[in-house]
Amino acid sequence: MSVVSLLCNSSVATKGFSQKKQDCSVRSINKLQLSTPQRTRSLFAAPRRVASNGRVLSQVRSAMAETTHVTIPPPFHPTFDIEGSIRAALEEDSGSFGDVTALSTIPEDTQAVATFLAKGDGVLAGLAVADKVFEMVDPRISVEWSAKDGDSVTYGTIFGKVRGPARGVLVAERVALNYMQRMGGIATATAEMVKEAEGFPAKILETRKTVPGLRLFDKWAVLIGGGDNHRMGLYDMIMIKDNHIAAAGGLTQAVERAQAFLTEKNLSMGMEVETRTMDEVREVMEIVDRQAGKVDHPITRVMLDNMTKMDPSAEAGIDVSMLEEAVAYIGGRVETEGSGNVNLRTVRRIASTGVTYISVGALTHSVKALDISFNIETQ
Repeated sequence: MSVVSLLCNSSVATKGFSQKKQDCSVRSINKLQLSTPQRTRSLFAAPRRVASNGRVLSQVRSAMAETTHVTIPPPFHPTFDIEGSIRAALEEDSGSFGDVTALSTIPEDTQAVATFLAKGDGVLAGLAVADKVFEMVDPRISVEWSAKDGDSVTYGTIFGKVRGPARGVLVAERVALNYMQRMGGIATATAEMVKEAEGFPAKILETRKTVPGLRLFDKWAVLIGGGDNHRMGLYDMIMIKDNHIAAAGGLTQAVERAQAFLTEKNLSMGMEVETRTMDEVREVMEIVDRQAGKVDHPITRVMLDNMTKMDPSAEAGIDVSMLEEAVAYIGGRVETEGSGNVNLRTVRRIASTGVTYISVGALTHSVKALDISFNIETQ
């Protein structure tokens, strides 16, 4: 089903009855299907594969200079189609019949003005995505923002205004809000973590614990909130965990096979190894020291997983003694990543150990949406 169907019903036969074709509220079907203004096309276009030095790469071009409310572009992904994802969300919402409530209750020529209102304190994110939602539903809809991605808002702040055909505005409303509220919630949680860790070098990361189909949006929101991205997926970093080590027959075997694979495939990427005990840290660092300056694809980061434990009697309620010992033992020879038991109360204490990164799965798997309302008036 095309996006046109969001605003007009197509002939449908289901279980013995048929639905007559309705008039479309968009004057030019071809215009709606094909319209992608140059201002936003390059930001949202599907990745374009190009050949370079015998390798297949992907490039995402940015239109940031002209899209002033977008302060941070989306992270790179070789196959993710932002526009296609938004289209799928719109079609999911409208099904086979379109918005039957708007079609049945609102005259086609009705115009509307609507405002975005913050109903809680937080960090805005997803404004560019909302732009695209409204544009894809009906290019005649205009959106104006008085804020930009990454700006903090407080309860009662009006930060955006929408004008255009009322039917289209209502079709786009919920999908736009879904993106903005989820991304705003992630950006807000990230900004809070970053603020708590101020004064220490540790960078805040998310993980792959994202909603299927929304990973790029989730990770984009982390960037907007001031965090950094962990690996985007399985393809852009070697990450050797306990199950890989067990299946490979040991840590050394796993590392050496990964290095051989990268050489054979002519790939360049980081390699991280997960550890849970000091014995495992020592084993990894023996490999690091033995291979120093001798291999093309060395271990670049050690994950120090769950090397903390909650202790009400300890500072910030967390015992970080093992994590401190591990960071000191590694001594800056490779990057370190602390994970486990991270929350707003403990993150500063964890950062004080000197870890390079702190990964927080809760940023994306336990999102509290930013509360935003959308108030509409007709003209």
